[in-house]
Amino acid sequence: MRYMEKLLEGVKVEWEPISKILIRTKGTKITAEQMKKMHNIQAPLKIFAGGKTVAFVNFEDIPEKDINREPSIIVKSRGIIEFEYYDKPFSHKNEMWSYHSKNEYLDIKFIYYFLKINEPYFQNIGNRMQMPQISTPDTEKFKIPIPCPDNPKKSLKIQQEIVRILDTFTRLIAELTAELTARKKQYAYYREQLLTFKEGEVEWKRLGEVANLKRGETITAKNKTEGNIPVISGGQKPAYYTAEYNREGETITISGSGAYAGYVSYWNEPIFVSGAFSVKPNLSILSVRYVFHFLLKHQGWIYNLKRGAGVPHVYPKDLANFLTPIPPLRVQQEIVRILDKFDTLTTSISEGLPREIELRKKQYAYYREQLLTFRGKKEMNK
Repeated sequence: MRYMEKLLEGVKVEWEPISKILIRTKGTKITAEQMKKMHNIQAPLKIFAGGKTVAFVNFEDIPEKDINREPSIIVKSRGIIEFEYYDKPFSHKNEMWSYHSKNEYLDIKFIYYFLKINEPYFQNIGNRMQMPQISTPDTEKFKIPIPCPDNPKKSLKIQQEIVRILDTFTRLIAELTAELTARKKQYAYYREQLLTFKEGEVEWKRLGEVANLKRGETITAKNKTEGNIPVISGGQKPAYYTAEYNREGETITISGSGAYAGYVSYWNEPIFVSGAFSVKPNLSILSVRYVFHFLLKHQGWIYNLKRGAGVPHVYPKDLANFLTPIPPLRVQQEIVRILDKFDTLTTSISEGLPREIELRKKQYAYYREQLLTFRGKKEMNK
């Protein structure tokens, strides 16, 4: 905090409308159909089409006059109203526009960060329309704080330092998110490899033949008692806790209803299965943990079993005919040993990294607020 106070101490701020300090660039008349036909993820030129929609095309696909080669702020003006910074050659559809600077004493990314913190202001303007959208005057007249306007070199230095601090947090959040994604993909890859069997390599049986698929029991208000036994129902986590249990030992549960109907989970403690059903394999031929990993491999397929016009449901009979591979127990145990290692690593990362990411996001928001508010020196945009 002292560093930021020192950075901005005594700094005079002049507020200038965007139209006065930046150059606005129009988009290209490319259509959605043309973008779809030309889209090639390996192509070098990015086309922004609003929201999260983009395409990559070759330079010869777009008129040279429609290509922007300057680091710029892209204004996503319809639907999802937001700003994006991009520093490689690009173009965008003509209902959008972008800004860049030719002033050597203006850091375009500093202005991007200021616009980013003010996105709610523009979204509020856009929400007044039937289709959320803003127009060029909304951004053209919007005023940007320029620190130390009488000393361009010092002004640039302050802008660059603010950008450096915010870039550090942005980069860290991106790295943590990429690490989390990579670990999940790694676990999924090895699970796919280890649980895929060639024809004739192992015996296959219907899950209902080798496991007991048993519905849960309803807890009424009358017999509900408080305790520390997880009640497994329709969500990804226990619905609540009670004093009694109806399953113990290793148990696989599958959520029976609601948005997460079909969610597979594993328990090795007493639980009360309510709005879900349990899967108890025949331990003479199947490892519980092995079946759990196999069902996780097919989690997407199980989710697709959901049916019902109102609240979606998945029932035990839906999985009774699910073919399950049955390698020798020693092979199952080795598969479980390997996958459990990845699962433990992924779980620890999945629990730790989201907390770390959330912390960094809060820090980023705090520093951005402190660095870009210019308290006491601010001329409000109206």
